[in-house]
Amino acid sequence: MLVWLMARRISRPVVLLAAVAALVCGCSAKKPTNGLYPVRLLTDWYPQPEQGGFYDALVKGYYKDEGLDVTILPGGPYTVGELQIASNSIEFGMATSDRMLEAVGNEEPLIAIGATMQHDPQGIMVHAESGIYSFADLEGHTVAVKPGSTWFAYLEKRFAFRNLRTIPATYSVSNFLQDPDYIQQVFITSEPFFARKSGAEVRTLLTSDTGYDPYRVFITSTTFLKQHPEIVGKFVRASLRGWRDYMRDPTVANAAISKLNPAMSREQMAFSYQGLKDGHFITGADGSQLGQFDAARWQTMYQQLRDLKMLKEPFDPKTAYTTEFLTGPEGVATPSPAR
Repeated sequence: MLVWLMARRISRPVVLLAAVAALVCGCSAKKPTNGLYPVRLLTDWYPQPEQGGFYDALVKGYYKDEGLDVTILPGGPYTVGELQIASNSIEFGMATSDRMLEAVGNEEPLIAIGATMQHDPQGIMVHAESGIYSFADLEGHTVAVKPGSTWFAYLEKRFAFRNLRTIPATYSVSNFLQDPDYIQQVFITSEPFFARKSGAEVRTLLTSDTGYDPYRVFITSTTFLKQHPEIVGKFVRASLRGWRDYMRDPTVANAAISKLNPAMSREQMAFSYQGLKDGHFITGADGSQLGQFDAARWQTMYQQLRDLKMLKEPFDPKTAYTTEFLTGPEGVATPSPAR
């Protein structure tokens, strides 16, 4: 996830990893004696509401209902989860649909199996008095952005900037607070909280409003999917059941998240959750798209990446994802009966 270390305010990934392992009863990749199939989910950041549905499914026993013994492993700013998924070191992970298309284009054995978010909270943050009200207004300014970001390459092409500078993102909001002209990439469900809490008035612009609108997805390897389709189906069903519950009431999952990530305050979690809900990021505008994929959106993203020359050779974008496990009432996979 393109989010920022200082904004998340946590610096002990080893301790955090141990806490996660304790919560899930010390599960490992080895076959346990409890009759449950062990799998691991490597997230894209430390425990936070943007992963809330997975924690909801874990603490409420939805994975166990499906016969799975799930360990949730936290990612971080330097985690490259796709490499571990592709090598079958980890069974499940998190990514974005543009990243999945690039992976397939590079012949990486990865596939998206469900949408965590229908729309990406990725965007930029500016000071309210900056005079920047649209992406076109960035002309002549400097933006702090993660080098090599595909979404920013799209913006540069889309708006044909002639005088736009970039500097590396610093994983902090401190520069933003000190410089009224500072502009940086953000998750609108996160960094604005810290800026406003420190007294700054801010405005955010969503990248998805420009037409570059990737899904945030959860993934597995094509090898694991081929060998264990029933396990993948169970993981998807339980995860979407957790996400559906989480968006109705985050209390139980947020309590677990706060134990795993004590640096995340209740106020911050409430801000992030409300942002997810108000922005319809998880469920879509009408509430029925939880977990779902639309072929037309994948095709559009594929063409955008082709136009940006991010894909070496043409291929069928449908090979980057599957909808096999995304059927059932309310547009989500039907959970299996409790064991």
